[in-house]
Amino acid sequence: MDAAHLRLLRELADRGSVAAVAEALHISASAVSQQLATLQARVPVPLTMRRGRVLALTPAGEALATAGTRVDEALTAAREAVGAFLESEHRSVRVSAFHSAGLSLFGALLRELDGIPPLHLSDADVAHRDFPGLTADHDLVIAHRLAHDAPWPLDRVVATPLLEEPLDIALPSGHPLADRETVHAADLADEQWVSVHEGFPLAGVLDHVAAHLGRPLRIAHRINEFSVTAAVVRAGAAIAVMPRTTTIPLAVDGVVLRPLADLDLVRHVDVLARPDTLAYAAVRRVLQALRTVAAGAAAG
Repeated sequence: MDAAHLRLLRELADRGSVAAVAEALHISASAVSQQLATLQARVPVPLTMRRGRVLALTPAGEALATAGTRVDEALTAAREAVGAFLESEHRSVRVSAFHSAGLSLFGALLRELDGIPPLHLSDADVAHRDFPGLTADHDLVIAHRLAHDAPWPLDRVVATPLLEEPLDIALPSGHPLADRETVHAADLADEQWVSVHEGFPLAGVLDHVAAHLGRPLRIAHRINEFSVTAAVVRAGAAIAVMPRTTTIPLAVDGVVLRPLADLDLVRHVDVLARPDTLAYAAVRRVLQALRTVAAGAAAG
């Protein structure tokens, strides 16, 4: 069984379509289909199925894609062991982060590494379920989830904890509650709120607050970018839930953060990577640097 064919299954699982796989691998869609057909001819059970107009993996295909991940991990480790990557410290490493994590961590990460290895940084704020798929294009993906979110698919990715971050209520500095050290959910029941868009991790926080109050909250605005949210809060138009650690640069000049006294709100910030990607020394070095700068952010 060809490792390249197994790799195609994994790419299809992460990218969602034959066209996306073809574009990523710089080959034609027909070439992808032909290679998948070759693999299928050697396996006695269906590996793919049609889901509308899209080709998707069957459970057997998903299992084989997972096995292919382990094959790639072993091959990469073997190449590294025999010195095929003697210049591995200089291999460029692609890092993706959701917006507020990038704001808090990217500058410190660049200073920590001082150019070795070289980095390619990008921001990607996606729905919780889509973070693992970003590992198809990035070596390390900084992702976030709430305690009640589905766990990361550990058959596909390795998840390294980075931060356990408290979530606070962002208030305009002139708000009547801004002088308190903590606030209660009942104090906020009649406020207008800024929320993220549906499907994104922090949307569930306001659902949790509403369930605690036994009534829906008034969502006036839906904004994913915390710097924009901070501007809305600063103007006195609404309040919001904002992370304590990765938004400290925004919680100034008219915005204050106050913890909820009667609800424990927290999000988990993790780094996701394909197992074979972590066989590269450069990637492991960047991951360790990320853990160092995240510890500094949490302490500071």
